[in-house]
Amino acid sequence: MKTVLITAGGAGIGRAMGEAFAAQGYQVWVTDVDEDALAECPDGWHRHACDVTDEKALHTVISGMPGLDVLCANAGTAGPTARIEDITLEEWRSCVSVNLEGAFLAAKHATPKMKTAGQGAIIVTSSTAGLYGYPNRAPYSSAKWAVIGLMKTLAMELGPFGIRANAICPGAVEGARMETVLAREAEAKGMTRDAVYHGYARGTSMQRFVEVTDIANMAVFLGSDAARLVSGQVIAVDGHTENPDPKL
Repeated sequence: MKTVLITAGGAGIGRAMGEAFAAQGYQVWVTDVDEDALAECPDGWHRHACDVTDEKALHTVISGMPGLDVLCANAGTAGPTARIEDITLEEWRSCVSVNLEGAFLAAKHATPKMKTAGQGAIIVTSSTAGLYGYPNRAPYSSAKWAVIGLMKTLAMELGPFGIRANAICPGAVEGARMETVLAREAEAKGMTRDAVYHGYARGTSMQRFVEVTDIANMAVFLGSDAARLVSGQVIAVDGHTENPDPKL
């Protein structure tokens, strides 16, 4: 049985990834800082309360796995929504740590198991914020650009060992995290929540938000043998974003 590890797998995109991989017969391991969310995950999943910035805890989880075919380095945090001059160094470091260092640590400790097996797939969750500049989102956008650089380096470094690496860039995803972003952007820009929401939707050629299942389905594909020669790629699942800064 193939095995997948999903960081921040208790809810949202991570939970959808777990369900999608489980449907394909994978043994699912998830980590999350939200113990309540973990408790709501299916009983058959291996659930671990773990902060991805805690290297010792993450290493303990991964070293206890019987094998690892797919890593979904999915953990992230939205960070502050503010002008650059109003962002504190603590806010910057906190956002970059979760989004970038969390992906680095997961990949670092997953790699030895994959090298031993002679195969594996690493999937990092970036964002369309890693493809465009996003006003008022400096830490988040910077970190999401950086994880793409990390992914491309992993693809080159690990390819000779049969390990692939790719990045998924979700656009505006329906759910609790995006609602927080919408509220913050509305306050920062003096707009209503609905105006910001529709601005995001109008910024895509599909004129709609993404569902978590759209991201999960792409992760399953990238982890599968059908994508055996897909590596080093940045794949946006965003309805074709052209205007990442919603305006009326």
